[in-house]
Amino acid sequence: MIVREYEKDEITVHRVPLILMGGIVAISLALTASVTFGLFPRQSVPAEARAAAGVKVAQERTLRFFDEADGTVRVEDGATAEVLGRFAPGEGGFIRATVRSLVHQRRIRGEGAQVPFTLTRWDNTALTLADPVTGRSVEVSAFGPDNRAVYSNMLPPTAEKK
Repeated sequence: MIVREYEKDEITVHRVPLILMGGIVAISLALTASVTFGLFPRQSVPAEARAAAGVKVAQERTLRFFDEADGTVRVEDGATAEVLGRFAPGEGGFIRATVRSLVHQRRIRGEGAQVPFTLTRWDNTALTLADPVTGRSVEVSAFGPDNRAVYSNMLPPTAEKK
């Protein structure tokens, strides 16, 4: 059996990466403290920002979402039950993701699907999908024009769109 003896095990780390890591930690702490002390504004809450700017509801529709046996998601008007869209498996990924996140919050609270969701177009053209049961909402406009268009097409046509 061969046994090696080492006089001194020395692990070396270069100074430059240590200094850079320390700098990142220091900057992170400084930015966090500056927000805490009010030097930078806190993250905006969309509802509060709209209220402060005086943004009003331009259009609103209630929506219900249903999973069909074949995996299709059916979207209906919450008041009239008019079918607004069908998304087969592999389609409507954004619709599926946003609605699942809101439905998950309902399930956690033991709530059902009796109350429809609310889709709102604001007069600044932003779109919000809200759950009046849980108070949660998704700012649809934040996910890009293609995803925004999917929900925008579910609103009744306006004079400008006709």
